[in-house]
Amino acid sequence: MIRVAGRPGNPGGPRKGRTMIGNQDLMIALAIGLILFGGKKLPELARGLGQSLKEFKKATNEPASEASAPTGSALPLAPAQARVCGTCRTELQASWGHCPNCGAPAARA
Repeated sequence: MIRVAGRPGNPGGPRKGRTMIGNQDLMIALAIGLILFGGKKLPELARGLGQSLKEFKKATNEPASEASAPTGSALPLAPAQARVCGTCRTELQASWGHCPNCGAPAARA
């Protein structure tokens, strides 16, 4: 008779990891939740979780065109004239008085 390595109740070999949550696991999680949050707070937490999942599913099922449509306030404004260093041509911010690369004084516009 050929024996397969594994536990006596599991002839197919050792399991790599648990892939499903069993009834016992759920009962333990519920008991811990009941101890931590109490009987009054647990239904409120479950209700909030359900509403969050409902909103998430609703957001993921919306068409992409509606989500990416720009609104009037989200349109980009025309960029102001970018200041550039006269020596090394590095783009400068409005508040900078000198170029960070070469140290040359920035001309005020």
